[in-house]
Amino acid sequence: MYMTKIKICGLTSAEDAQIINNLGVEYAGVVMFFPKSKRNTSPEKARGIISAIETAKTVAVVVSPTVEQIKIIEECGFDLIQIHGEAPEEVFTSSELPLFKGFNVKDIDTIGKYEKMKNIIGYVFDAAQPGSGKTFDWSMLKDIPHSKKLLILAGGLNPNNAAAAVRAVHPDIADVSSGVENDNGVGKNRGKAEQFVNAVRSV
Repeated sequence: MYMTKIKICGLTSAEDAQIINNLGVEYAGVVMFFPKSKRNTSPEKARGIISAIETAKTVAVVVSPTVEQIKIIEECGFDLIQIHGEAPEEVFTSSELPLFKGFNVKDIDTIGKYEKMKNIIGYVFDAAQPGSGKTFDWSMLKDIPHSKKLLILAGGLNPNNAAAAVRAVHPDIADVSSGVENDNGVGKNRGKAEQFVNAVRSV
């Protein structure tokens, strides 16, 4: 049986962290230094969420960060950093934490320049607008050169399409955010998260 791990992203509270703990999810994502996102979290709040997480690896999710921001993230106590967008090479090489590099359908052809960066341990494939809750054509990933780096599938995953996504792509990690949020868009929903976890683990 193929065991795809699960990342629930965009946590904003200790209550969200408790859902992670209760469901045994492997990765927990927190958005930082991205004011455009309603899930953006301050370093102080991030530390509180991290302290509430029991076993999951914590991932700081950032867009085009600076070296200074990377250092703040490390000081918060995260396990990994997920970088979207463009950033100088020194941002990647300065990180003392393992990295996920995020791509969307617009910049997927830049993947080659990251292949030799040893501290990048995984690639996140997202929709054209990360956080939009929209999917993309998963068949695009068939043309991606096979890599030793983890394949993380994001972009519009939810309890209804998670099993199909895992069957189609066989990702190492299935990554969900808006697909398990409360209907008002604030905080994670325990029922939806449980359905998502069950769907992924049913494959």
